[in-house]
Amino acid sequence: MTYASLTVFNKQLVDPIMEAVVLAGGKGSRLLPLTEDLPKPLVTIGDKPILEILLTRMKSCGVTRVHLAVNHLADMIEKKIGDGGRFGLNISYWHEKQPLSTVGPIKRIGSLPEHFIVANGDILTDLDFSDLYKSHVTLNAELTVAVHRRTNTVDYGVLEVNNEGLVTSFAEKPSEQVTVSMGIYVFSRELLAIVPDNKPFGFDDLMHLMLNRHKPVHTYSYEGYWLDIGRPEDYLQARRDIHRLNRKGE
Repeated sequence: MTYASLTVFNKQLVDPIMEAVVLAGGKGSRLLPLTEDLPKPLVTIGDKPILEILLTRMKSCGVTRVHLAVNHLADMIEKKIGDGGRFGLNISYWHEKQPLSTVGPIKRIGSLPEHFIVANGDILTDLDFSDLYKSHVTLNAELTVAVHRRTNTVDYGVLEVNNEGLVTSFAEKPSEQVTVSMGIYVFSRELLAIVPDNKPFGFDDLMHLMLNRHKPVHTYSYEGYWLDIGRPEDYLQARRDIHRLNRKGE
């Protein structure tokens, strides 16, 4: 980021008030039996639910207001999290009458600011949400996706075979670098105009629609700690990692 762009940002946003939408309506089926009687955002890592850890991180980065999109076992989430006072946040709840996927619920939320953060409610990270937000606003982007580089390894010997059934190459447990979405974004409010009302609409739908319409999608690359707690092995990894994050002030 250049000095000029920083100057423009500072003129536009002195002490910016950041708001966030946290998506906490999923059933967490892949985490069964942990989520049999508990919504996934309330699954405990260390001594705190995932959602509490995320909210505390957001507050430390300057977020002041959070809109929680809830559905499955919503009453349990609302009872546990409350109005956000103990986190220093103003928290409101938006109940889905039917599952609307990951982007659909955002369209129902009123009074969103010109730019706002969106995050899945099952993420463990030390991301600086403020820096992500500033990057988005400085670029005047419609959508910024926080991304992370991962190495995927195939646990088998991989063969390439030609039309005659003969092996042409072989690699033992090959790996590749991929860029993945962290499930954390910054939206411009005007982007919601292309999201259908009261219909399931996911992030994948939004990406395809924007690419088909040749709308630019910006990225924010982050190489720090990030874990999407979607599977039992992710949960076990989070339990191993939480003490390291706590030492960093999470």
